[in-house]
Amino acid sequence: MKNGTSLSKTRALWLLICLGVLPFINVLDELHAQEITTGLEPTSRILFIFDASNSMAGQWDGARKIDMAREVLFEMLDSLEQLQHVEMALRVYGHQSPVPPQDCSDTKLEVPFGPTNSSMIREKLKYINPKGTTPIAHSLELAPGDFPSCDHCRNIILLITDGIEACDGDPCEVSQNLQKKGIILRPFVIGIGNDPGFKETFNCIGEYYDAPTKKQFKVVLEEVINQALNATSAQINLLDSYSKPSETDVNVVMYDRYSHAIRYNFVHALNYLGNPDTLNLDQLNTYDVVAQTIPPILFDSVRLVPGRHNTISVDAPQGYLYVHTKRGKAYEGEKILVRKAGDHRTINIQEIGNMGKYLVGRYDLEIPIYPRMEIKDVGIHQSNTTSLEIPSPGFITFAAQQPGAGSLYRLSSSGDQLWVLNLQENKITQGIYLQPGSYRVIFRRKDLKSIAYSIIEDFLVLEGTPATIKLY
Repeated sequence: MKNGTSLSKTRALWLLICLGVLPFINVLDELHAQEITTGLEPTSRILFIFDASNSMAGQWDGARKIDMAREVLFEMLDSLEQLQHVEMALRVYGHQSPVPPQDCSDTKLEVPFGPTNSSMIREKLKYINPKGTTPIAHSLELAPGDFPSCDHCRNIILLITDGIEACDGDPCEVSQNLQKKGIILRPFVIGIGNDPGFKETFNCIGEYYDAPTKKQFKVVLEEVINQALNATSAQINLLDSYSKPSETDVNVVMYDRYSHAIRYNFVHALNYLGNPDTLNLDQLNTYDVVAQTIPPILFDSVRLVPGRHNTISVDAPQGYLYVHTKRGKAYEGEKILVRKAGDHRTINIQEIGNMGKYLVGRYDLEIPIYPRMEIKDVGIHQSNTTSLEIPSPGFITFAAQQPGAGSLYRLSSSGDQLWVLNLQENKITQGIYLQPGSYRVIFRRKDLKSIAYSIIEDFLVLEGTPATIKLY
């Protein structure tokens, strides 16, 4: 399975966590979905955006918020620096300009990304003191520039804050715009305390978690971090008419719900036990999934449940259509326009003599042979082949002495003439495959300038039989 995203572009993955303190965590060293799809484990780059606004000097559980945040952040660094393929950086806001006045540009990248810079982050945090305001939106706007170009990286943001936006920025709008651009995937928000405004304020940024107590906060934070760094397993069940996951061999494309970028692109398979093959997927995405059946199936807004095996089921019962002639290869390669019954939109172009696979249902067929053939309300049934035989045509040669103009009609049982085609005016002879039946041709040489020279000739076409019609 090959990832649909270009390796020339940095795969941006953002995690927004709004919190007051950070506990020690244990990060499970599992395979990430991108490792499965490319054969290489990506580098996870974590940007800590640290709140050093004046409110971080407030008390929580008997200590200053900033002191507790520093302590547990150091513990997090101890955990993360033990992992391979993880890099970290630090951005701080509210630490340069005291309030009043309010400085909404007070945000700075203090420690850039590097493979072994945890000690630099510790040293920088030791001397940070809370002073200023809370420019969350502006910090998020600048954060994408903190990630150097990388062909095989996952970019994660951890926003550490005890409060809401204090400037004129709109973190929700910033988050949504960046999601549409593919910079942010599914954000997370953890609100510290019981402030009812936290959920209303941050729910629009991403998935919100409430942490009313320090103990609950530690549980939620560990869950979110594990989601940020690990993949989850899933399988896609393509169900037949009996709700069994027996359908397979269909290309499946998984798109990012917000940026519409292709995340996974593969042909569905049943393993050697006959079960849908297992996928390792990035659980931070919300997916729109397209199964490329005919017609295609879209199941949108698919979200994975972390820490468990996910089953994504969709009804995809299929059968086969085979259109052929009784004998001969006169129509081999001719096209069949396939439409859902009663719908004018063409969903597939199939060739006569080839097998086509379709979702169970009713279809209308149009075959642009002479005369044009329409077959209405053709049924496709589970795992069965609907076989349609069309009569073999006769090859009719129209022979004139001089080029001329004329039209060919099919005669109905009531004698009505139904137009089939106009003859080519610059040719003396032309050959056409025609379905068996009664026909009429009307012709006049171009050099004879009177309607009196019009020739009307009725003739019969027999199945698989050639004939010459003389137009003189």
